[in-house]
Amino acid sequence: MKSLISRLLALVLVAVVGLTGCGAGVSGRLSGDYRQDTLMLVDSLRTSINLPDDDPAKVEAQAEAKAVISDFASRYRRDTSVANLSSFTTMRTALNAIAGHYSSYPNRPLPEKLRTRVEQELKQVESALKRGA
Repeated sequence: MKSLISRLLALVLVAVVGLTGCGAGVSGRLSGDYRQDTLMLVDSLRTSINLPDDDPAKVEAQAEAKAVISDFASRYRRDTSVANLSSFTTMRTALNAIAGHYSSYPNRPLPEKLRTRVEQELKQVESALKRGA
């Protein structure tokens, strides 16, 4: 079951990072305010990567995170007003790191070293948003 979930998560993350979105979004949680949407995505990612692997809520948290990631990428990828912001580029780096791991190792949980790196990048995103960057 873990293998199937990991593979599914990897496939979705690779698709989100590699392709543009085609619809208005499936999560319905984005407001259109870049700062607010980015902070909501940070919270969703933190929840999904910090839950223990044996926690029953992990699957639901990952599904919610995948939907928000997809909507976020669809909405802001081609938005020139946010494309050069450091918060946006750092967020893309974090998403690429997660997607790269799940592409290479679909049946393994996120290693502690990668989890720490992603957490550091999420903190950088929050700091950049506070500065307005």
